[in-house]
Amino acid sequence: MAVVFKRALIGLIAILVAVGPAAAQSGQSREEQDEFYRQLEVFGLVLDRIRDEYIEAPDETELIRAAIQGMLTSLDPHSTYLSPESFAEVREDTSGTFGGLGIEVTMEEGLVKVLSPYDDTPAARAGILANDYIVEIDGQQVFGMTLDEAVEMMRGEIGTDIDIVISREGAAQLIELTLTRDIIEVAAVRWSFEREVPIIRLSGFSGQAYSGLDNAIREIFEETEGEAPAGIVLDLRNNPGGLVDQAQFVADAFLDQGAVVLTRGRIPSQNSRYDAQPDELDAMLTGVPLIVLINGGSASAAEIVAGALQDQGRATLVGTRSFGKGSVQSIIPLGFDGAMRLTTARYYTPNNRSIQALGIRPDIEVLQDVPEEFQGRDMIIGEAGLAGHISGEAEEATVGSSVYVPADRAEDNQLQYAVDLILGEIEDPAFPPDPSSVVALQNPNAAEALQTQ
Repeated sequence: MAVVFKRALIGLIAILVAVGPAAAQSGQSREEQDEFYRQLEVFGLVLDRIRDEYIEAPDETELIRAAIQGMLTSLDPHSTYLSPESFAEVREDTSGTFGGLGIEVTMEEGLVKVLSPYDDTPAARAGILANDYIVEIDGQQVFGMTLDEAVEMMRGEIGTDIDIVISREGAAQLIELTLTRDIIEVAAVRWSFEREVPIIRLSGFSGQAYSGLDNAIREIFEETEGEAPAGIVLDLRNNPGGLVDQAQFVADAFLDQGAVVLTRGRIPSQNSRYDAQPDELDAMLTGVPLIVLINGGSASAAEIVAGALQDQGRATLVGTRSFGKGSVQSIIPLGFDGAMRLTTARYYTPNNRSIQALGIRPDIEVLQDVPEEFQGRDMIIGEAGLAGHISGEAEEATVGSSVYVPADRAEDNQLQYAVDLILGEIEDPAFPPDPSSVVALQNPNAAEALQTQ
């Protein structure tokens, strides 16, 4: 026992040297610091007992990684450890091209929960829906896996098949599916006309989002021979988010001044404000009415864009409440041993509204006619429904918001309502919005005040 303790203590000395100054700077009392060190000593003792006495010699690297993963996942649903392989995959994902099934997932109650399938991917074509739980992958139970392990199993060589079993609320039995892995090229932006109104579909905020939007707007004006359209519909439904800078650029495309998004964390370096700047797209879009479609699957970066355009009085939001993912995750490299994704701040809209656990509410709520087989299963509480989520600063969502979008545009109530508004076939006092009533423009210091609180 003395040998074990000595070895643990030697290992702890390096840890204590590293964390000691940080603990002192955090304002902890002496008693709190002593308790912190005692807990670290317990950790070292447990680690040494496992190394020396476990029935089989453990992989020490995996032991440490598991401990790091446990610390991070205990914080909130979005903080996690990224192995070197997972870190590389994250960088592939944000580039806009990667291999796999095409779903945004999280871990909930030991199972992989689908947040949203990407458009035109194996997952979407197979009928996988938001709120589905993946319980089995290629014959292996998901329960007990980490999220990284499950994701790694779903990735694989292009063209190979994968068997997954899904649990869906309301379904009489488990759903067995066979999907073929494919290159997931998330075409960030697609556009088309609906009754002469351009519809811009933004499915995710990869590194291609802003350039895709820029191209779409220019192509629309080419189609109209330089004439401004009667209005534009920006479809952010079931958009799971992505790169924050791309959200800033996309919102900026429709704004020529004022705040787009603010962040606030524990330390000053995590407080920031991004302001819109005049550019060529602003001039092209001046006076063009804008409607943004959102629903329960609109999350993170999508909520930043929706909130900015709503607060600035630039767009009318139509649909249902968004997901409520209003926290900032920083990717922090850990040398040669991967990285950690750590929640470091909250997002705020220009009017200092926190998105976290509440989401963005539309100016005009429009519900879909949900087919009987999907009724109830189309509803998602969102961030507030995730175990261990960071609490919101005000109220939180307590009821579900629909993620159902019909494949047939003619049956898409939200889209058709937006087009009717633009064409003047129906009227609503929320459209067009009145920019003169926007607090963020009248009080440009509101954002700075947020950072000093």
